[in-house]
Amino acid sequence: MQPIIAINNLTKTYASGFRALNGVNLEIRRGEIFALLGPNGAGKTTLISIICGIVNPSSGSVLADGHDIIRDFRAARAKIGLVPQELYTEGFESVLATVNFSRGLFGKAADAAYVEKILRALSLWEKRDSRIMALSGGMKRRVLIAKALAHEPQILFLDEPTAGVDVELRRDMWEMVRSLRESGVTIILTTHYIEEAEEMADRIGIISRGEIVLVEEKTELMKKLGKKQLTLYLQKPLERLPAELASPQLELAADGGTLVYTFDAQHEQTGIADLLRRLDEHGIDFKDLQSSQSSLEEIFVSLVRGQA
Repeated sequence: MQPIIAINNLTKTYASGFRALNGVNLEIRRGEIFALLGPNGAGKTTLISIICGIVNPSSGSVLADGHDIIRDFRAARAKIGLVPQELYTEGFESVLATVNFSRGLFGKAADAAYVEKILRALSLWEKRDSRIMALSGGMKRRVLIAKALAHEPQILFLDEPTAGVDVELRRDMWEMVRSLRESGVTIILTTHYIEEAEEMADRIGIISRGEIVLVEEKTELMKKLGKKQLTLYLQKPLERLPAELASPQLELAADGGTLVYTFDAQHEQTGIADLLRRLDEHGIDFKDLQSSQSSLEEIFVSLVRGQA
């Protein structure tokens, strides 16, 4: 299947000489939720701005549903909805008026039923006559999403969509994003909340210093890069780890009461059985144990540090 977004050797160098993007190649699949992660200054906003036609690239190409964003700008842009991070909206306008206006900007005929459907899906219908300036931050963010969806785009960019909203509203918005995907909309999400990507994304891309470091299915990424840890809570604290047990995989906690063994769960031989045998030989008993897997946040930090 043809990707809905195809980026080929994209670069962007600003007048100051700063290169924000350096040969980015990326394909976004139709109907997926794609999370783009990266530290501040990594190039996320520049990449999104180029795809959405806000910033011109220095070189390379971008196709949005088969339309070149430079040569066929209007057709490409009509496929895209953008929810910016900033909460700026027309404060004195009503919710209904601003969503209808956004639809008209793209040359779409008025469609009261469709706009009502959007507003109801975003829990905004009861607020349709309210001035935007009177809404809460969470409701204003919902209005931004409604504006982005007003012209029925097939691609939706969400730039930090839950920044500054409470946990309950964040969960509601996650459900809304999933329902949009189920309706056929492709979602590209940038976020500083690692758990947001871990919760929602089908695939994850990591950008650092203007380059795509990795693109992977979320589950495969966790399998390939996520290390597992076995934590053993000791019966009696140890002053130090016996020299015979010294290993980069085994670490004694500062209080001496816990041993942490890191292993690769994908290998047939994890080394756990051998570790337990050697602990027994040294008379080291434990009262409890617990296993855990590296989070996406730990994987992300590890990859970005590797690029430093």
